Amino acid sequence: MTSSPKQMETEEVLWIKLEALKGDHRDLDAAIEALDERGTDPLAVRRLKKQKLALKDRIAALEDRLTPDIIA
Repeated sequence: MTSSPKQMETEEVLWIKLEALKGDHRDLDAAIEALDERGTDPLAVRRLKKQKLALKDRIAALEDRLTPDIIA
């Protein structure tokens, strides 16, 4: 029986992906700030903010997978 690629992801790979996503999130934040300072292209700023929000959701999902459930 073979495992799907998703099942084969180790915790270490997930941590690496998480750090990469956080880096992308920081980069988007810097890009948004730069565009805001220049005051140009509000449509581009809105698109970048949507991308940033989507990244935040992906980061949260990965963090949930990596954080063990603790029953209080």
